[in-house]
Amino acid sequence: MSTDQLFDISSIDLDDVFLTPDKVAECNPQRGDMRHLDHVIYMDDGASKALGVKMVKDDEFWVPGHIPGRPLLPAVLMIEAAAQLSSILYQYRTKEAAFLGFTRCDKAVFRGQVVPGDKLLLLAKEHKFQRRRFSCDAQGVVEGKVVFQVKITGMQM
Repeated sequence: MSTDQLFDISSIDLDDVFLTPDKVAECNPQRGDMRHLDHVIYMDDGASKALGVKMVKDDEFWVPGHIPGRPLLPAVLMIEAAAQLSSILYQYRTKEAAFLGFTRCDKAVFRGQVVPGDKLLLLAKEHKFQRRRFSCDAQGVVEGKVVFQVKITGMQM
């Protein structure tokens, strides 16, 4: 898999907010410790690609135990953050508010560490969309470096 970003984000203002945290909450049911998408910075007109943010905080539930003295954001939570952004893309693409389930992840590759204090940029790009099923290619980027990538598949439940 390539270490290039899924799409060029250099012209996107990373301080913009396309979807506020409240709007993200309207789209996604995750709450509390399971919410891993803070807001969405950008979505293209066709809802085929989006850029979101997870601010990695030092008071998150996993910090004390993963890994003591050297906390690392667990890979499964990176994938969950990507799935949450992918779900929003699907909902905008189909214009349906639906309960979406995460059905698989493929080709996951982790290339860097994500630690408290990092701003994890999440990129999602449509791979395949059908009426009830979707897949997206997704990546996490910290300070310009691709730290993970994965293919996310989900469906209406």
